[in-house]
Amino acid sequence: LTVTPQASEVIRGILASDEVPDDAVVRISPEAEQGLAITLVESPEVDDQVIEAYGVEICVEQSAAEVLDDKQLDASRSGENVAFSISPKGSQDSRPEN
Repeated sequence: LTVTPQASEVIRGILASDEVPDDAVVRISPEAEQGLAITLVESPEVDDQVIEAYGVEICVEQSAAEVLDDKQLDASRSGENVAFSISPKGSQDSRPEN
């Protein structure tokens, strides 16, 4: 999974919110019959893949990481609403994982 600069900026804004604990991280994991869930958690799980991009860390559950290996995460914000999208790598400006 790669992360676009815009997704990193949106995630940084979410994590900077007063309601979010200082050590919270974004986590992507499978959700039964829903696809993938993007949530805030206190820390990554032991088997999570941790992706660092543009100053943010994103934890990806192991089975989700396999599915997302050739994808990129993007995000947009409209007022208080945030929309995340996953698309094939290279669809927009992306940064390879380290």
